[in-house]
Amino acid sequence: MGRLVALSLLGIGLALLGERFLALRNRLKASREVESVDLPNCHLIKGIEAGAEDIDILPNGLAFFSVGLKFPGLHSFAPDKPGGILMMDLKEEKPRALELRVSWGFDLASFNPHGISTFIDGDDTVYLFVVNHPEFKNTVEIFKFEEEENSLLHLKTIKHELLPSVNDIIAVGPEHFYATNDHYFSDPFLKYLETYLNLRWANVVYYSPDEVKLVAEGFDSANGITISPDKNYVYVADILAHEIHVLEKQPNMNLTQVKVLQLGTLVDNLSIDPSSGDLWVGCHPNGQKLFVYDPKHPPSSEVLRIQNILSEKPSVTTVYINNGSVLQGSSVATIYDRKLLVGTLYQRALYCEL
Repeated sequence: MGRLVALSLLGIGLALLGERFLALRNRLKASREVESVDLPNCHLIKGIEAGAEDIDILPNGLAFFSVGLKFPGLHSFAPDKPGGILMMDLKEEKPRALELRVSWGFDLASFNPHGISTFIDGDDTVYLFVVNHPEFKNTVEIFKFEEEENSLLHLKTIKHELLPSVNDIIAVGPEHFYATNDHYFSDPFLKYLETYLNLRWANVVYYSPDEVKLVAEGFDSANGITISPDKNYVYVADILAHEIHVLEKQPNMNLTQVKVLQLGTLVDNLSIDPSSGDLWVGCHPNGQKLFVYDPKHPPSSEVLRIQNILSEKPSVTTVYINNGSVLQGSSVATIYDRKLLVGTLYQRALYCEL
């Protein structure tokens, strides 16, 4: 009898593991193939060879690139080179990417930047917030941008128990931000288990010097985050659920869910067009190709534009798709004055004139 019970439990366990495996393949869109949707006036940005995971653009056209992200198990074209922050002036006739100097005393050797966000204070001071993974840990770095010197002055490093697996960030004050945790755990094995079992424990945290709190939870893997031009709504991408969550910001900085937009692709970073409120989204058509890198079958890229997201029927337009022959693993798309920038998790970056 005991052996029969043990055999039954083993069978149930194997069936559960098999079901979770098939569910994970579906969440990764592992069987999806794409046909290219090209844009005519595009070129790869010189100097970006190992990814530009996130991009943020100031109102004056200065674009910041987070480059060189590394994670255990994630492919890298420059595994021994530290990450950095590049800048491009989109008002120039032929803009080029230049690396920003970082103030003395900051540990550049372990710099591993991920999501970024800018904030302009009332006195026009520009702050750059950077999610950093030194030695695969989790911090948020705050820099002051010094435009005349093309440099970043490091001001503060933030660590907190509610920030165990930070992915992206949206600054809402000089030391205030919302951040996504793509996992509940920080341990790599527990992260994998959390993803495999689809526990949906990822969350969004609000941070200020006076208060740190959980403001949204229940995500499969919370990823990109941004805020509406009127600062009333926060948008969160849930990459493995293929969703964008619309959350209303309350006076106490809590977030209340308004709606969820379902999309048939893995949504990564979100950018807002301040003039129209349109969302631009860097997406991964096939997540398995992204995480299990094969140069013969590289990961593809996809850019979506979402108009009128607060309406009952938002408009979703596929602006760009590439099968990996040009651009591999698009993670962000952002626009300024009809100039489109598309960054990737670990490969190149694209500049297009629309």
